[in-house]
Amino acid sequence: MHFPQGKLAFQRDVLAPTAPDEPPRIMCNGLIAKKIGMSRVFLENGDAVPVTYLEVQPNTVIRTKSKEKDGYDAVVLGVKPKKWKTRKGNEHTRYGDIKEWKVDSLEGLDAGTQIDLEKFTKEGTISVTGISKGKGFQGVIRRHNFSRGPTTHGSHHHRRTGSVGMCEFPGRIMKGKKMPGRMGSDTVTLRGRKIMDCDHTKGLIAIKGPIPGTNGGNVYITLESNS
Repeated sequence: MHFPQGKLAFQRDVLAPTAPDEPPRIMCNGLIAKKIGMSRVFLENGDAVPVTYLEVQPNTVIRTKSKEKDGYDAVVLGVKPKKWKTRKGNEHTRYGDIKEWKVDSLEGLDAGTQIDLEKFTKEGTISVTGISKGKGFQGVIRRHNFSRGPTTHGSHHHRRTGSVGMCEFPGRIMKGKKMPGRMGSDTVTLRGRKIMDCDHTKGLIAIKGPIPGTNGGNVYITLESNS
């Protein structure tokens, strides 16, 4: 049976099955997580791998930034929302922690959107940023791995820094000299960390190896690649 060209075009456009509408994909690769502690997981060959467990609560999109207004596309996420009222009775929401991530597209990232561990899968790699544990004021042996002096009687150089003076020129201590001082509480980023396990129902993710920060503190994870 032969149909005119117009009839064929009508059948192709109208009678062809249409794909169901898919929800917009959320393009944000970062999340705020809470460090729980370390444990270990066993592989199929019996090897034990140390892991750090992170808990990811639903991250709320607080606001977005656009190229037209701010020069780049970004999204600001927040966790642990808390309601409070001013003396005049106005209600506001405060977040325990907020963090900004750049994104390629703002589609599906309207204010109030909840983001979870949907994009993170097992065997993927992420980067983790956290604040290392503070160790207070430390000497050069612990802070810079200096060697100590003799421990015998008569020695006046056990754990001291040693000579830091200079000649008449320049007559001062140069910047960057390794000396005693505050240690820890630094922002540390670890890249290429492997995801050993991921439980989307409970919001838990297991990362291979240690992660900077104290238990109960917040860290920022960014997805680098999926397996």
